[in-house]
Amino acid sequence: MYLLRKYRARYGKGFIVSIMFLMLEALCDLLQPAMLAKIIDQGVVSGDLNVVYRIGAIMLLITAIGAGAAATRNLISSRVSQQFGAQLRGDLYRKIQSLSFSAIDKLDRASLITRLTNDVTQIQNFVNGLMRIFVKAPLLGIGAVIMAVRLNPPLSVILLAVVPIVAFLIVMNLRIGFPRFARVQQSLDRLNGYTRDFLSGIRVVKAFNRYEDEAKKFEVANEAYRSANEGAMKAMAIFNPLIALTVNIGIIVILWIGGVRIDGGHMQAGHVVAFINYMLQILFSLMTITMVFNMFVRAKSSTTRIVSVFQQDERPSGSAMSNDKAAGAARDGYCIQFDNVSFSYDGVAGEKVLHHLSFHCKQGETIGIIGSTGSGKSTLVSLIPRFYDATGGTVSVLGHNVALLDPTSLRSRIAIVPQQAVLFTGSVKDNIRWGNEEATEEQIIEAARIASADDFIRALPNGYDSLVGQGGVNFSGGQKQRLSIARALVRKPEILILDDSTSALDVLTEARIKGALKALGGQITTLLIAQRITSVMDADRILVMDNGQLVAVGDHGQLMRECEVYREIYRSQYGKEADQHAAAAQSI
Repeated sequence: MYLLRKYRARYGKGFIVSIMFLMLEALCDLLQPAMLAKIIDQGVVSGDLNVVYRIGAIMLLITAIGAGAAATRNLISSRVSQQFGAQLRGDLYRKIQSLSFSAIDKLDRASLITRLTNDVTQIQNFVNGLMRIFVKAPLLGIGAVIMAVRLNPPLSVILLAVVPIVAFLIVMNLRIGFPRFARVQQSLDRLNGYTRDFLSGIRVVKAFNRYEDEAKKFEVANEAYRSANEGAMKAMAIFNPLIALTVNIGIIVILWIGGVRIDGGHMQAGHVVAFINYMLQILFSLMTITMVFNMFVRAKSSTTRIVSVFQQDERPSGSAMSNDKAAGAARDGYCIQFDNVSFSYDGVAGEKVLHHLSFHCKQGETIGIIGSTGSGKSTLVSLIPRFYDATGGTVSVLGHNVALLDPTSLRSRIAIVPQQAVLFTGSVKDNIRWGNEEATEEQIIEAARIASADDFIRALPNGYDSLVGQGGVNFSGGQKQRLSIARALVRKPEILILDDSTSALDVLTEARIKGALKALGGQITTLLIAQRITSVMDADRILVMDNGQLVAVGDHGQLMRECEVYREIYRSQYGKEADQHAAAAQSI
């Protein structure tokens, strides 16, 4: 397996030591039937108790050694498998963190949760099983065959009939089991997906009294998961009994032939007892191997899903942005520049959502971006911090082509307030400081003041030390947006992107925030996406988007005179009075 090879250097020594103790344990188990045969043939049959005591004491010593080896092996295997599972889970989590947005978009969120939990556990259990019993089973089986052949070659011919039949059953087990267990994991993905959707939207579900409908959806997914599991178990259930039946038939044949040979004086009774014990060991080995293949099928399915994440392209790399060069570029040129930029979520050959956009933005400017829903506003600004790479044209920030910049270096100069305000569990102060871990308390308060959040924060029972509930449930939508803006401002960015992040604010609060930003004296270049035309009317320039195209650029008065799309948005928000304002603007 790819994952086992990857972690071999770190955990290989512990694995080998565990296998060595396991081999010692298997050797002790293999010696027991041979010793028992000697007790019967040399002690019990002849009535020599000294032989019974002497060989019995040796058997007890061998048993003690085997038990000690088993206990040591269990301790080592548990430690190694737990450490391996923890590192694999951590590496997978870090890999997901490093993925580009386009790579994450290809992976279902519920599936990622399943891979981080259930799939990693399946592989961890398989690795633990390898060191505990999986390797022991073939060693014990092969050893039992060798010991049985040495003990009585004629009787061992029975094994030639039993082993091929069992081998055939194991192969069929593997071929039938893998696709079924793959479907089990897919069903678990869907079940986790429904659970996540319900829990994240529980307020909406209750508000619309749709609990029964969601319960039915969950029941369908739960039933599909049960059915997939049951189907896999049914397919597997037939093989263990068939293997047991085959081996037990072999034991019956051994008893029959052994009895005949003992009557004829060609075989000792102890050999028959030992041979049956070896057959039982072979049965245990084969049953275990069947279980191994069942767990291998699950682990293989889980490994395939985890490896598919590791094989995803990581976020794009590039060179760091020099402070001196960036500052110079900002002074001498444009802070942000789009040059004939096109974009498709499916790559160059996919359907374009942005078409040949060209515009520029100087440092300290406030640029409004407006357009109907789905016009490409959020997609446009996502190209600036390199969440996605343009499929055509060039996006430049502070004089640098962003496609050549390291995303970490680029994003350190940019702060984004997304459409959906996201708060984290912790205090209000911690949430604001999340934007800049080194921010002082004065800087946190200043950022909150600019975001018009200081007043309501101080009104909280514990002020800035008040705790934020999960997802910010104890704050209103407007309060969460203001805290998100404060978190962005405490970073002291050169570029601030507000992606419709004032939609829950009243006009007066929004005006205070924009006024405070302007009072910074052009230190921050602001891109403001908005649905309300009042939010962008006082911007230095406004970009009007329509169906992924930039249809006009200008200030409010210019756009009212020259852009029909902008006038339509204005009319839709202001009704009949808009026609009078539009006519007045055109006459200027």
